[in-house]
Amino acid sequence: MQTIIMGIFLILHGLVHLLYAGQSGRFFELRPSMVWPDSSWLFSKLLGDEATRRLATGLLALTALGFVASGLGLFLRQDWWRPAVIGSAVFSAVIFLLLWDGRFRALDEKGGVGILIDLAIIVVVIIWKQTS
Repeated sequence: MQTIIMGIFLILHGLVHLLYAGQSGRFFELRPSMVWPDSSWLFSKLLGDEATRRLATGLLALTALGFVASGLGLFLRQDWWRPAVIGSAVFSAVIFLLLWDGRFRALDEKGGVGILIDLAIIVVVIIWKQTS
């Protein structure tokens, strides 16, 4: 049962990354007037906001793929699911930190909650032993 719950959670976490990819690509708005990832402390200064949005869209889609593949790997009892999910979680956290605008307002709109979830996933995967 734990395997099913964890696998579903990983896949859903990946799908949330697709929502952020859609937001960054301006395919839709997650919230009215949400402009994330504009004003990224790193990428906007180097690339401008338009290129930053395109970069964020691609990176988040890649991250989503990693989480979904990890969840499927867990379901299929593949040995590679652990390194894949840890890599996806670290990649996700780094992306959101680099795309952050440096302000502590509305952190939930900027991936702040996602970073906490990524950290929790890393801890759980490291200590959790798959049963059966």
